[in-house]
Amino acid sequence: MKIFLDTANVEEIKEGASWGIVDGVTTNPSLIAKEGRDFETVIKEICEIVDGPVNAEVVGLKTEEMITEGRKLRELHDNICVKIPMTVDGIKAVKVLSGEGTMTNVTLIFSSLQALLAAKAGATFVSPFVGRIDDMAMPGMDLIADISQIYENYGYETEIIVASIRNPLHVVDTALYGADIATLPMKVLHQMAKHPLTDRGIEQFLKDWESMKS
Repeated sequence: MKIFLDTANVEEIKEGASWGIVDGVTTNPSLIAKEGRDFETVIKEICEIVDGPVNAEVVGLKTEEMITEGRKLRELHDNICVKIPMTVDGIKAVKVLSGEGTMTNVTLIFSSLQALLAAKAGATFVSPFVGRIDDMAMPGMDLIADISQIYENYGYETEIIVASIRNPLHVVDTALYGADIATLPMKVLHQMAKHPLTDRGIEQFLKDWESMKS
């Protein structure tokens, strides 16, 4: 399973990259706006840090707008993946851009039928939002199971990026369900590395070591 960071904060991405286990980055207009910096500058900096797909999202709503933006984005760096919202116009844009060899990620997926359409359009990735589904009192990971089964049934090569991850349990379920990628905030990555028994064990080892020297 691959791990992407879901952030546009360059310092966070540098830290994650230093771990040696980050395979890519996902951004969106909200994350970019949060940084208060020029969009293209931020995306280029991220591409220089992470050797993997860097998702940059279009903001146009019409097919031709999305295609124009997507073509411009892919010129920024070879690792750019054009992120496109799940709409009819978005699917049309994905079909064109994917046909031109551009990596695409259909985002804001909330049903298996949306994921099926994205795969048929040739999307490189789909991003189902499990946390937001959980917020509606429905099990978000059930959607991952359904999409995985449909893709397996028909041999679609589109990879599943489990998005809107809120906690380490979402990451565990992502791995157990066999999804391709988990994209997560830096906070969750830190939580994955921690366990109180690990901390307690290190403390005891050091205590025993010091007692041996005295």
